[in-house]
Amino acid sequence: MGATKTEHFTDKQNEIATLAKALGHPARVAIIEYLMKVNTCICGDIVNELPLAQPTVSQHLKELKSAGLIKGSIEGNTICYCVDLKALKKIQNYFAKASDKLEKIKSTCC
Repeated sequence: MGATKTEHFTDKQNEIATLAKALGHPARVAIIEYLMKVNTCICGDIVNELPLAQPTVSQHLKELKSAGLIKGSIEGNTICYCVDLKALKKIQNYFAKASDKLEKIKSTCC
């Protein structure tokens, strides 16, 4: 298996890849969707929404937080999570630009 050579890519390409990788599991997509729906919540609320055990949900939250897609703040014995709007905006901008480029390619490609 070859080593990843992230240094050969731009910072922006690496950043989008990190965000996309974090969204590469349906449970994480479900967590992001839930957080956008409720705006903020605590870990227990997320566990009640998903058909997964609490440790599994916690691991997915850790991955999302590590990628920068969510933020968490400690409130007493719980952690309150919310989406990081800056990260979601980066994804939105990336796909908007890609969509614009696809429209141009569509009209000039065979």
